[in-house]
Amino acid sequence: MRLPLRTTALLALPLALVVATGCSPKDDKTATTKGDTTDTACDVAKLPLLTKGKLTVATDSPAYEPWFVDNDPSNGKGFESAVAYAVADKLGFDKSNVVWTKVPFNNSYAPGPKKFDFDINQISITPERAKVVDFSDGYYSAAQAVIVLDKDNVEAGSLDDLKDLKLGAQTGTTSLTAIREQIKPTQDPVVFTNTNVAKQALLNGQVDAIVADLPTAFYITAAEIEGSSILGQFQPTTGTQEEFGLLLQKGSALTPCVNEALGKMKDDGTLADLEKQWLSETVSVPVLQ
Repeated sequence: MRLPLRTTALLALPLALVVATGCSPKDDKTATTKGDTTDTACDVAKLPLLTKGKLTVATDSPAYEPWFVDNDPSNGKGFESAVAYAVADKLGFDKSNVVWTKVPFNNSYAPGPKKFDFDINQISITPERAKVVDFSDGYYSAAQAVIVLDKDNVEAGSLDDLKDLKLGAQTGTTSLTAIREQIKPTQDPVVFTNTNVAKQALLNGQVDAIVADLPTAFYITAAEIEGSSILGQFQPTTGTQEEFGLLLQKGSALTPCVNEALGKMKDDGTLADLEKQWLSETVSVPVLQ
């Protein structure tokens, strides 16, 4: 989850979409629409692009790790940079034909014409935003993460190892639900009104660890609490799961073709491999089972 001013995390919201003739719009009142496309309809020569022969991809600047590396989206390093190039490849573009452009996070989901073909920027899929923009199918389901202070030497190799810890999370979040329904600690979790209060409680020693979505945890440990780290991550099995999606102009005929590319990436394991590489192995965040 990413907040507009990056004050507590990296969040956003996506949903999907439309189809136009072979790649054409189709009415759908649900949050997400999958397009029925054919290989011919999504041939690179026929794609409706901002610039002929080029795929223009947007993100904000600075671009944070582990989503991007060295604030350079074009280097292919980092989860979202790698996903963007993998989508481009499935659409038929060489890396040299992918053009990056800077778009502030808050501007990405504003109504109106876009100066990009799609935006990738930890944007969460929500029905509200989907009223004015298109979203692809989700390319990442936000994991939950356990944040601890390094000085406390907390260790855990599984969810069971967390049961005896005093845990806290923000009220009304998937994180709090995950504590109660998956971790099932021996003592009731501490419930906070917002993430800032939760962070202060961790610093004050009122809790052993706080649970937040992984994007938020990356930001907290990298930029907000010195001497903190992510003990581990796990996928929530209950509650509403947050998904990130590629953002496109409302009614874009490119949306179903992007969904087709993402579908292939899910089927052949590309998305899973990139998630493991950039959101687990590279940043040393183990998965807690």
